[in-house]
Amino acid sequence: MNEAAAHPAPLEARAAAIAAGDRRALARAITLVESTRPDHRAEAEALIERVLPHAGNSIRIGLSGVPGVGKSTFIEAFGLMLIRQGHRVAVLAVDPSSRRTGGSILGDKTRMTELARAEAAFIRPSPSGGTLGGVARRTRESIVLCEAAGFDVILVETVGVGQSETAVADMVDLFCLLLLPSAGDELQGIKKGIVELAELLLVNKADGELEAKARVAVGDYRAALRLLRPLSPLWQPEVLAVSAVTGQGLDAAWAAIERHEAAFEAAGEKARRRAAQAQAALWADLGDGMIEALRRRPAIAGRIPEIEAAVAAGTMTAMAGARRLLALFLGE
Repeated sequence: MNEAAAHPAPLEARAAAIAAGDRRALARAITLVESTRPDHRAEAEALIERVLPHAGNSIRIGLSGVPGVGKSTFIEAFGLMLIRQGHRVAVLAVDPSSRRTGGSILGDKTRMTELARAEAAFIRPSPSGGTLGGVARRTRESIVLCEAAGFDVILVETVGVGQSETAVADMVDLFCLLLLPSAGDELQGIKKGIVELAELLLVNKADGELEAKARVAVGDYRAALRLLRPLSPLWQPEVLAVSAVTGQGLDAAWAAIERHEAAFEAAGEKARRRAAQAQAALWADLGDGMIEALRRRPAIAGRIPEIEAAVAAGTMTAMAGARRLLALFLGE
């Protein structure tokens, strides 16, 4: 008997609480989906199935940028502006993981104190667990839970330390890159691949002495983007100057996001993009599940150190080692 069958009433009650917008129930549910215990995974999957009909009605926005660009300050100012307009905002801030504890070490919630106090906001810092691009393994499920709880704008903040941001781009409707007000040869060494993923580039800190530099940087990035092929023929990436401190440009940034949303909705591209993301998530989860199953088999687990050592020593290629483990898993 599965977990859902064994405890139908509590599961239904939790799903109902989430659908009613109970932030405490939502926080507990995200803790559940982040657990790696098999019984918790079964329970989490059952809960996700219950709330899925209430999900999907949001704008999912990925947000990244180098450390020091002011992501938390921007998110707080942007989130508060959206709340004043009647939106409900969820922030999934994915922190680097502590090597000792695996826990979050940035503490985004403590840096967004005003937003954290708002009834129409939900902030959840989660450890990245060392995954590619700093994206927590179960962020996709957390997005679904937040949508089911009635949050119509989901902001997924990534670490932004130069790792691949492909993972977050594969779970959002629009990927936004925050930039510092530098220009010319100081285009920050931003990797071309990250810029290619972005459909909205925001030069932050466009205030005071840096305002002029920010305007120059906007022009430079616009010129650079003309040399890149857009992700979609429906949308030419936009570059705007913003100030999280003064609020300048925040309304223009939201207007750009709404234009993107309208264009993609009208063409059916939003639904197609989300369908492709769901398929990619299927194969990613299948791969993770197979690796976990492989490690749980005693006969194989005993061979892993030996094969890893051979690969590390250069006496066996990684491809050969993978084939050896797969053959053991399949009993060949």
